[in-house]
Amino acid sequence: IVFVLAEKAWAGSNLLYKWQKSLGNYIAVAGQDNTVKIFDRHGHKWTEINLPGRCVGMDWDKDGDILAVIAAKSSSIFLWDASVSKTSQIDSGMRDQMSFILWSKTSPLLAVGTVKGNLLIYNQQTSRKIPVLGKHSKKITCGCWSSQNLLALGSDDNTLSISNHEGDTIRQTTVRGEPAEIYFSVMKTDERSAQGESTVSVSVDKKILMLFNINDPGNPIELAFERRYGNIVSYRWYGDGYILIGFSHGYFVVISTHIREIGYELYQAHNHKDCLNSVAISTALNKAASCGDNSIKIHELSDRKDISSIIQLDDENKGLDQLSWTDDGQLLALSTQRGTLHVFLTKLPILGDSYGTRLAYLTSLLEVTVCNQVEEESPVTIEVEVEPTFIAVGPYHVAVGMNNRAWFYALVDQEPGFNKLKDIEYLGTIASMCLNSDYAAALFEGKVQLHVIEGKDQDEKKQMKLFPDDDRKGRILCHALTADFLYYGTDVSAIREKKTPFVVSVLVEDWETVNSYSHSVGVRKVFPDVIGTRLVFIDNKNSGFLLSPANSCFELPNFSPTITGVLWDNWHADRGVFVAYDDDKVYTYALHKTTVYGPQVVLVGSTALPFSQKPLLFYNGELTCQTASGKISEVELSTHSFLKRTATDSPAELSRQLAQALMLKRFHEAWALCKSAGTNADWAELGKACLVHMEVELAIQVYRMSGNVGMVLSLQSIQGTEEKSLLAGHLAMFLEDYNRAQDLYLSSSSPVAALEMRRDLLHWDSALMLAKRLAEDQIPFISKEYAVHLEFVGDYVTALAHYEKGMTHNSKVRENSSEIYTTYAVYILVKVYQRWRVLFISSSVCVFSLSQQYSEAAQLYEKGQYYDKAASVYIRCKNW
Repeated sequence: IVFVLAEKAWAGSNLLYKWQKSLGNYIAVAGQDNTVKIFDRHGHKWTEINLPGRCVGMDWDKDGDILAVIAAKSSSIFLWDASVSKTSQIDSGMRDQMSFILWSKTSPLLAVGTVKGNLLIYNQQTSRKIPVLGKHSKKITCGCWSSQNLLALGSDDNTLSISNHEGDTIRQTTVRGEPAEIYFSVMKTDERSAQGESTVSVSVDKKILMLFNINDPGNPIELAFERRYGNIVSYRWYGDGYILIGFSHGYFVVISTHIREIGYELYQAHNHKDCLNSVAISTALNKAASCGDNSIKIHELSDRKDISSIIQLDDENKGLDQLSWTDDGQLLALSTQRGTLHVFLTKLPILGDSYGTRLAYLTSLLEVTVCNQVEEESPVTIEVEVEPTFIAVGPYHVAVGMNNRAWFYALVDQEPGFNKLKDIEYLGTIASMCLNSDYAAALFEGKVQLHVIEGKDQDEKKQMKLFPDDDRKGRILCHALTADFLYYGTDVSAIREKKTPFVVSVLVEDWETVNSYSHSVGVRKVFPDVIGTRLVFIDNKNSGFLLSPANSCFELPNFSPTITGVLWDNWHADRGVFVAYDDDKVYTYALHKTTVYGPQVVLVGSTALPFSQKPLLFYNGELTCQTASGKISEVELSTHSFLKRTATDSPAELSRQLAQALMLKRFHEAWALCKSAGTNADWAELGKACLVHMEVELAIQVYRMSGNVGMVLSLQSIQGTEEKSLLAGHLAMFLEDYNRAQDLYLSSSSPVAALEMRRDLLHWDSALMLAKRLAEDQIPFISKEYAVHLEFVGDYVTALAHYEKGMTHNSKVRENSSEIYTTYAVYILVKVYQRWRVLFISSSVCVFSLSQQYSEAAQLYEKGQYYDKAASVYIRCKNW
């Protein structure tokens, strides 16, 4: 609840009240006394209008600038101007008592009805008055303007009239009882009508809801309801032709006006046990409210069964009265039958900020709460002076503000936990603000003003500085402040021939630019990590990038164009994990800084974000979000499910959790998962991840646990390697990514390791190519080994070529090894001769056999010393 109004003069009477339209900054309230009191949205009395009699009607104009009031015993219309807080009077010229007043929805026209059925239409812009005598024969009680400036009026003479803005009657019909609550709307149809609001609805005698089409006046639709519902108390149109109706016996009914659905109830609930007093709808919130039985129930219109909140008012023993929402849905007012007015906060601007693990967020319109749940600090509640449009928090300060003004508060240990320091006016409307321990940085009109929060620095140059110092460097679109650095992103600069946006980092200690990174398009948001050594930025194309200190920039994979913010993990062990979020999802990313494949950014997974919640803090797998009700809630990320492991998890779930832990580099948790119920495949996956991330010591433990002796010995042989490229090459080789291993070896201080790897793998062609670059003296030996391999597979010709290559390549090697190579060459030549001899004899025999010259074929076999084949041929030709 925001405030309760209970004036003595109102005691025991029903209140008449109206929220200011559009803005909702004021509420005008009238009781049984002869005044209208105007309060602001915080319950502070602003002014009051003295009347000659009791207020019988009032209404705000379409923009909320003018409040029009009519009173008993007076023929004057009282107009209160909200912009100057002054009251003026207009003589209506009506001799009978006024009973009804209503501003047009779209123009400065004011309709005033009297107890004798007369009508006055007043144009506030031109001061023109149009009196219409005899519009009805009895008191005008209700009415409504349409968007097309048609005026529908209901009277005690049981008639309904439709008039234009000049007061001329267009339609008139008789109803079967007293009319009440008239609204213009559009009936639901298959095709959208271009005729605008052509349907008038009216409650007749509190029993019937009549739908009157002004284009078809002869066929009104009358809807009657079950007697057990009681009388129609109130109703509202919403959505695409739906009507919500509240009944006196506590029932809450929704119907559709589509011609095929008329007569059927879409939803019905006994919302209140004994009685229902009023219903209200907020299109801004898409919610409906009903009051009765000393309670208010608020429903979601998207799911009418979903009651989002129930408000109990146990002290109101005389009953409740009328409900009314502000246009923006932030405040809900309820009058009671004992003359009090309760105002509740139903929607709060989601404003909050975080610094480290400290949060500051809006908990009421004029209340900011500062808390640190991680450090278990007691929350501090700060009553602020204005409704803020931004909040900034630092390690020792909180700033709130609106427009071009900011108020600063110091956080202290003594009660109440804060001290107001000062308020500062800036040179433009503040778009955003950031704080650190000593400085505040405010962004306004394309510039950032960096200044000390408190302190008496004698050097004026250290008090304040504007960035950029040259307008030609472009407008600043975003900024962020860490303990040591100010970061800001710019749009396209105006420097001739160099129109490049930048991400700029400024060292706060001396206020000098230490680094700038040029980008292809404007940078609209920057999000540095906790210590300011890395940052994520979003550009004007809605792409995300991770910028590291050495100006290496990585585009974030699968980055959704709807993402609005980024939070880095504040858990001490996770210096490379962050989340990006939009309205519906949270995406978890991890930076793999040291791998055999170089730095990488990977998308770990996504988690659904509850509706209308804004993330403020990311800490060890939990997201702290701010809700629309001014509270904070915890959301557990699905990408960190391994932190909540249970003994009943299935093997498939365990493997999924292991994969998450490895992607987040949580090797300690991964070890625990494998040790508890890991399979051989899980241990192998953990070992592979350790190799990829160059965790040699842990990899040795993993492979020792899984019983892979060979890998343990191999890893122990490289354990003392300090050079990263060489170590990464060894690990890539163990991962069987030989091309990557070769690249790493060649970039290391020991490129010959690439040659040794290819030689050991029998990759002879690659080994010979590397030997030409790295070690020519090894070519003869590699050629000989290659030749032996080729001889083994039967490729004697190529083997001979490599033997010859080994003999002729190097003179020194030839002198030392000529006898060996000559022996191998002669051996190969003999092998080649024998192969050709066999081929020659076989081909000749084939020719003789085809020509049936068997004797010649047998003689050729005999000369070739193939006696068994020769005997076979002699037998065949019967040459015994």
